[in-house]
Amino acid sequence: MLKRMNINGVTLHVEDQGEGPAIITLHGGPGLGSRHGDAAVYGTFASEGYRTISYDQRGNGQSEGAEPYSHEQFNADTEALRTELGLGKIIIAGGSYGGYLALEYALRYSQNVAGIVLRDTAASNAYRYTAHERAMKSGLPGITQELLDRLFNGQAKDNDDFRSMYAAILPLYWVKFTQADLDNHLNSIIFRYETHNWAFSHNQPNFNIVDRLKTIQAPTLVLCGRHDWITPLEASEEIAREIPNSRLVVFENSGHSPQNEEREKFQAEVRRFLNEVVPTSK
Repeated sequence: MLKRMNINGVTLHVEDQGEGPAIITLHGGPGLGSRHGDAAVYGTFASEGYRTISYDQRGNGQSEGAEPYSHEQFNADTEALRTELGLGKIIIAGGSYGGYLALEYALRYSQNVAGIVLRDTAASNAYRYTAHERAMKSGLPGITQELLDRLFNGQAKDNDDFRSMYAAILPLYWVKFTQADLDNHLNSIIFRYETHNWAFSHNQPNFNIVDRLKTIQAPTLVLCGRHDWITPLEASEEIAREIPNSRLVVFENSGHSPQNEEREKFQAEVRRFLNEVVPTSK
């Protein structure tokens, strides 16, 4: 069921599926992410006794935009959504940039977290230049250091500029793909350059919560593609080392999106985790 909910002064588009223990998913890609991918992948669990909530964060997808696009504000929106829907303790599931938010949510609102699922993410900005090096070595046409600097410093000029920069790096995210895959993905995105610019100029430069991970008590599942270029496996290994009650699963045939490239295995690992942490009668 699609809902439009007023949360902290903005209207958010929320996909609410199923009944049972609740999973809130947090998409990545500020300024280009949306609820749709998570709603499809995690929607499977709606028929298995879980309630899955996926939503376009403020300034993303079809949701209204309003500054600030800070991690604190994104987390406050998630918490207000949880409260409004009466969800109780939740599984918080974040991919890529959504993983940054999921980790911070778990630190800010630990009393409301039953478990954490992290996909291809990091706990600091330390791997940015590793990603730059891999992008430059890829030999893809259109990738320049100037493009990477503007993109990762939050200096997109407008939505068309943002789209063209993302199109240049898009093949890096996949292990196997066709041009049709790339075109279809690119054409599915609603670009919101203001959100991207805020996140990468304000939030990213000083993002580092590594030393706080050891305080997370909730069971945590860490998932990562072996060939992820932008949040490399080393970042997930670090998270799994630091969070006491965690498990790392590596997807050997995936890049940044094992939920798409190895979907059955991805869903099987999440299902196993859910059954361990918040089992249902189904």
